[in-house]
Amino acid sequence: MNDRPNDIKRIRPEIPKARINDQMSDEERFQNITLRPVVKLQNPLLIEMFRNYISKRKNVFYNLSLEKRLDYVENAVNKDMKFRNSLKGMIIGQFTVEEYLIYIQNSSALNKRMANLLRERLISQVQLFDNPNEVLIKAS
Repeated sequence: MNDRPNDIKRIRPEIPKARINDQMSDEERFQNITLRPVVKLQNPLLIEMFRNYISKRKNVFYNLSLEKRLDYVENAVNKDMKFRNSLKGMIIGQFTVEEYLIYIQNSSALNKRMANLLRERLISQVQLFDNPNEVLIKAS
């Protein structure tokens, strides 16, 4: 029997800091219950996708100062629609059908939250992109 919804939820990491309360908006609740765990689960793939993004753009990222690298990440996630859509697909593909139905009700606001989470995760790990020849197998 196919138990995809429970299988998907079972493999997601717990995020103790992601609090849920009655005063939260529906978008914030979805972010904390669904988006944060999925983004954390997909982190190793996210890192490799960004490495590939850098590589496809002739590795200029590696010659930038830290401040310019942070800008590069922000521009990649916020302005490169092809890359942003790939990232969104990587996250949405880990939704249950029920979560997807919630997502499509307010996809615009949730896409902004998703982009913020993805951008912040990449920025917080920018040190992983120092060596262009190093392949990351496991990151958390």
